[in-house]
Amino acid sequence: MIYSKLVSSDDDIVITTRLAHQIWHEYFSPIIGKKQVEYMLDKFQSEQEIKKQIKNGYLYYALLSDTRQIGYIALRLDDDALFLSKLYLLKEFRGKGLSHFMFEIAEKIARQHDKKIIRLTCNKNNLSSLAVYEKKGYIIKKAEKTDIGNGFFMDDYILEKTI
Repeated sequence: MIYSKLVSSDDDIVITTRLAHQIWHEYFSPIIGKKQVEYMLDKFQSEQEIKKQIKNGYLYYALLSDTRQIGYIALRLDDDALFLSKLYLLKEFRGKGLSHFMFEIAEKIARQHDKKIIRLTCNKNNLSSLAVYEKKGYIIKKAEKTDIGNGFFMDDYILEKTI
């Protein structure tokens, strides 16, 4: 059975952090390199950073298969849109249509908060994710290169979907 739950407890955050490390190393190292992956995990996906993000209004949802967490998303309510900050699945669960559940969560939260646009960023070289986003109706609006410190940049497309 596939279901989602809000990440709220310290245990939930520990599991989500471990999952982030597993997914990011496997998926993003070939795209951005191991050093940038390590830097970004520490800067954006450590237990401390996830706690800080939740305290500042981010909504993290765990995707579970039975009792095992297999993915997660993070959402932020901006003035003009819902920002889909993170959407990650373990390798063995990709390509099975499970991201559909995660997109449904984002759209439900957007509607609950009267947001007509869902916005996200995606690395320009992340071709498989870009294909998924396009299939789901997201449109590239612009490119953006962001200095994240330590000599690293996020070289992304900004995509949006009107709901």
